[in-house]
Amino acid sequence: MTARIHFRGPPQHRLRSALDLSQSVLEVSARRALKGPRLPGWNWFVEVATEVLKRQTLAAFQMADVEGARRYLDSIVIRSPALSEVTITPMVEEKFRGSWLADKNADPRDTVLYFHGGGYSFYPQAYANFIALLTQATKSRILALDYRLSPEHRFPAQLEDAVNAYRWLLANGVDSGNLILAGDSAGGNLTLALLLAAREDNLPLPALAVALSPPTDFEADLAGKGEFDWIEKRMLAQWADWFCDSAERRNPLVSPLRADLRGLPPIYIQAGRVEILHDSIQSFMGCARKQGADVVLETWEDMNHDFQIFGLDSPQSAAALRRIAQVIDARVRGQNVTETVRP
Repeated sequence: MTARIHFRGPPQHRLRSALDLSQSVLEVSARRALKGPRLPGWNWFVEVATEVLKRQTLAAFQMADVEGARRYLDSIVIRSPALSEVTITPMVEEKFRGSWLADKNADPRDTVLYFHGGGYSFYPQAYANFIALLTQATKSRILALDYRLSPEHRFPAQLEDAVNAYRWLLANGVDSGNLILAGDSAGGNLTLALLLAAREDNLPLPALAVALSPPTDFEADLAGKGEFDWIEKRMLAQWADWFCDSAERRNPLVSPLRADLRGLPPIYIQAGRVEILHDSIQSFMGCARKQGADVVLETWEDMNHDFQIFGLDSPQSAAALRRIAQVIDARVRGQNVTETVRP
């Protein structure tokens, strides 16, 4: 395993996280010894990580307040070699805050504005590890936006922060032709929303948008979905209630499935075939095709929500990171890269 896990924070959170990890390792190892992997494409690490994520997320939802849930999710810290090989520089501006990530191989011309996942409500510190991996894979400097979180700050607060960061980059010398928007999960939703908002505001549009497992329809019927996922329908329902009023869920800036996608820059989407959002992402792709929008969706067999965060310990996740880099090379840097769309 390339990543190392540490525990931090209040003793009760560290103990509970350690127990979650230990129980997951024991149960998965025993189950695989008796029955084999739950899915053919799952190695031991993917199966353990899925179990740990499910336990952690369920425990967070059972806590009395969201601040306590955030502290609990921060009790697990993941460190891979990538995290020690990138520089992380916090930044605080008047209208937004975030962190710059870069490594020695970063192309100074290219900038990624990145939006983390977490249901618009959580930003676990473990995310730094994944964004560091993405920094290295894409050879780009990344501005990871620390947008305001729900339920304290509801829609459109997160989009306002994203627009402010985007405007700041344009005003400070970043060429839109070398600017990439990217995000995972809720951050993938925010990526699509920012594209729409930038077009409405007549701002220069970025060269490319990358959305990993993005929610595209806040009214989607998810009954019976997600058997192999680490998030559940009730979690999505809670995140949606925290994020916006039910009357706002048909707004294209909330549910981009309902948006006019014509005239937008290329959009590249990755999803897992067994994730709970798979069907709604496919529906978004169908709408994009009807509109003639430049949208490419690649799916990974047996993978669940946000599988890219499994990093280099999962062959599929490592391949997905490489594909993101290839798409950036082809679409932004103009390199002659073969873009073979996955089935």
